[in-house]
Amino acid sequence: MLDKRSLFEFLEVVDEELKRNITLVVAGGTAMTLLDLKPSTIDIDFTAPADDVREFNETLRNIPHGFKIDFWTGGMVFSQILPEDYLKRSIPIKKMKNIELRALHPIDIVVTKIGRLDDRDEQDIEACIRKYRITKNQIVKRSSQVQYVGNAENYRTNLQHVLKRFFKKEA
Repeated sequence: MLDKRSLFEFLEVVDEELKRNITLVVAGGTAMTLLDLKPSTIDIDFTAPADDVREFNETLRNIPHGFKIDFWTGGMVFSQILPEDYLKRSIPIKKMKNIELRALHPIDIVVTKIGRLDDRDEQDIEACIRKYRITKNQIVKRSSQVQYVGNAENYRTNLQHVLKRFFKKEA
């Protein structure tokens, strides 16, 4: 398990080795850990502009780390492609020498977790809704802007499940 401190320590090592400035947007449980929505994460999830992903991966090859790292480019997270404004909407976490670290906006965490929707995802969605007071309308609106790679009907079914579970009074 990776807590906030160990994530920062790892990124500071990478930061020192980078040849240029990059922007990294943490997603999933990593974003939730850095936003203080959960104490730790089991892996590290990022999305970033394609050139920044290449630079990070090239640098990472020279750093032994032992972490499971999932990287997507340009606002893709898991099997969802976020709208182009994902980067602008993301939340600044920390500015290092070469890394501008950001976290997905909580609404984007919710709509990306809807695609897979296992028990842990449902807990994460609930934490985002509660802390950030995310509304049913916000989820519906943002999810309509997301492209789902795969069975789109599966995403719609998961979305309806989330809306019914967390917004019973509004059904």
